[in-house]
Amino acid sequence: MEDYAAKMQLKPDAALREYVRGHAQYREAAVLAALDELRARGQPAPEEAALRPGLEAAAAAQHVADQAADAQRRQAALSADPALAAAAGPALYSPVTIVLFSLLPMFTMLGGGVLMGMNLYRLGHKRAVLGLALFMFTYLLAMSAVVNWAMLTAGLSPVWAFLLFNLPPALAYGLWFWPRYVGTMPFRSRSVLVPILVCMFFVWGIQRITPYLMQHQPKEVRAQWEQLMRR
Repeated sequence: MEDYAAKMQLKPDAALREYVRGHAQYREAAVLAALDELRARGQPAPEEAALRPGLEAAAAAQHVADQAADAQRRQAALSADPALAAAAGPALYSPVTIVLFSLLPMFTMLGGGVLMGMNLYRLGHKRAVLGLALFMFTYLLAMSAVVNWAMLTAGLSPVWAFLLFNLPPALAYGLWFWPRYVGTMPFRSRSVLVPILVCMFFVWGIQRITPYLMQHQPKEVRAQWEQLMRR
């Protein structure tokens, strides 16, 4: 947008008065800048009081129209160039990353859910974040009981138990939460380095604390888990 105020500062008084006298042939913002500059020089135009209200209203309307035209041009440019559209979009964790984080033993469905929740929060879907948290909490309680029963009673192997526990939420993240709240929106893929480092630290902590927790379990429980882990 043209800087009329700076432009008018370079003009002589006569040129400024010409903008005021011939206001119908100039842009309203330019005429207003000329009026402001004349007043700043201590030579206010006699016509200012009559002209300013109409000029300000027309300048405001023109500003809105210019902004709409700029937005339309940007949208057309983004539509014509998918790479440019992606670069201009929000930085999100991709659905592939979320599903992989949900299915890898190092991360599980909790890791994928956290990444999905960070995406929703970045997009402003705060109620969806609460819904996701409720889904994860409810699923964790219900499915933990099912998987524990399957492993301890039905003899399900740890590998199949892991898939049984983590596959449904991974599919929910990729096939329900993502299409519903992100859809086909262009986005930039966020780096997974920080989540990986955080999860590695979390796993390290779990490995350090697990032996301590197992020592305080009944002998029967320890024996069952040791038997399962040897399968």
